[in-house]
Amino acid sequence: MTVVGPFGLSVRDQALEADVQAGLAAVEEGLLEATKSEVPFITEAAQHLVRAGGKRFRPLLVMLAAQFGDPYAPGIVPSAVVVELTHLATLYHDDVMDEADVRRGVPSANSRWDNSVAVLTGDFLFARASHILADLGPEAVRVQAEAFERLVTGQILETAGPRDGRDPVDHYMDVLGGKTGSLIAVAGRFGAMMSGADETVVDVLTQYGERLGVAFQLADDVLDIASDSRESGKTPGTDLREGIPTMPVLRLRERVERLGLAEDIALAELLASDLSDDARHAEALARLRVHPALDQARRDTVRYAEDARATLAPLAECDAKAALVELCDAVVHRAG
Repeated sequence: MTVVGPFGLSVRDQALEADVQAGLAAVEEGLLEATKSEVPFITEAAQHLVRAGGKRFRPLLVMLAAQFGDPYAPGIVPSAVVVELTHLATLYHDDVMDEADVRRGVPSANSRWDNSVAVLTGDFLFARASHILADLGPEAVRVQAEAFERLVTGQILETAGPRDGRDPVDHYMDVLGGKTGSLIAVAGRFGAMMSGADETVVDVLTQYGERLGVAFQLADDVLDIASDSRESGKTPGTDLREGIPTMPVLRLRERVERLGLAEDIALAELLASDLSDDARHAEALARLRVHPALDQARRDTVRYAEDARATLAPLAECDAKAALVELCDAVVHRAG
């Protein structure tokens, strides 16, 4: 058993491992090529997060999905580059919105330069992704456009918050489906579609990607509370400081509504207060780390990962399917 990529997926089949490793290496080269500009400063800013590394979770999924058709088809690597460029672009924008200082263990673009540079660099990456996408055909353009619309809609829904009478957890799941699930679904779809896999397989891997993407983000919610910066590559409690209600906070509020315990109410009030103060922020983080709401968020992660695993049932048994199943386990492991 060997380990593939920064995400740490173990692959038992040597041929599959070789295909995935070669594909990810080609994607890395494609990312560096796509982020070059005649203007040296643009190249530096655009390659800032590329060179910082990352899990390459989306390209990995493209490579595994491609195993259900021709894994050497010419559109596979470019489509993986498109998905990762789109993801990277959203990170530049997210860090501006969140006023984040660290991303992938290095200073965020907005803290290294400024917000304008970060936003425009994200736009540059979107443009380069679109340029590559144009060569992949109108169906690929349509798939990416629909996913991008969902991604932006998810971000807007998060910013606007749930409408009156809407269950906050249900609203949040819609946010995650758009913000994270949509693009990971595209990774599964592109890998299968570009490889010429059967349409039923394409549909299965699209649904799998969507559900795995939600589980992936729920795991990130847990990591934002439970990990230190060495594990997550960003400052712990960033969402707490910004007042963004992720799943652990939503489960705490739900518990307050249901049980009305004094200690839960006190923690909810602390989380709703100004957490720009470092001492207050550290207290909130420490108390939430040992609260049952965090365990509930972990169970939510497991449930969505198991949903993703169940989606794979119609696929024939093979090494690629086994790797996709293990990817579900890897997501759960991230959440502890």
